[in-house]
Amino acid sequence: MASKGMVEFRWHGRGGQGAKTACLLLADVAGQQGKFVQGFPEYGPERMGAPITAYNRISEQRCHIHSNIYYPDYVIVVDETLLEGVDVTGGLKEGGAIIINTPGSPADMRPRLRGWAGRVCTVDARRISEEFLGSNLPNTPMLAAAVKVSGVLDPWSFLAHIEESFQHKFAAKPQVVAGNMASLKKSMEEVQVG
Repeated sequence: MASKGMVEFRWHGRGGQGAKTACLLLADVAGQQGKFVQGFPEYGPERMGAPITAYNRISEQRCHIHSNIYYPDYVIVVDETLLEGVDVTGGLKEGGAIIINTPGSPADMRPRLRGWAGRVCTVDARRISEEFLGSNLPNTPMLAAAVKVSGVLDPWSFLAHIEESFQHKFAAKPQVVAGNMASLKKSMEEVQVG
């Protein structure tokens, strides 16, 4: 965890995969739990499939920093194909962790991480989302993995608050709430830490 009770996250994904949405959901739920939060994307060419970056700051105290996050505590990689073209571990703090959406194990991923020696975590968010949501929507399982690995929020409080948020957002489609909640729980169970 970062100094002064602040934890910083950097999300890497592709346009359309929901990395920005997951980032904003994390900020929303952390705010509901009384934390000071920031959640924002880095805007570039906004097109389907283009690499995108988003950021979260979660703190016990008001945060007066307003910049991108260059030295995150946690990096979440929503699309493992980004490992080849983007320096996802750049600036990642030594005591932090990288969380990758992949069917592979942490040991499988380590050689692809440019010498990163810290914690490597994996979860097959694609399989989980296809099982519970019927399509490849990896952002929800990746959000749960980020909460579990970082410990920034109590997992049970997180689940309760996000269920409330989903019930409001998907009031006309309650089946979507059940699928999202199941995918969150499954991801928390299955995330591997290496």
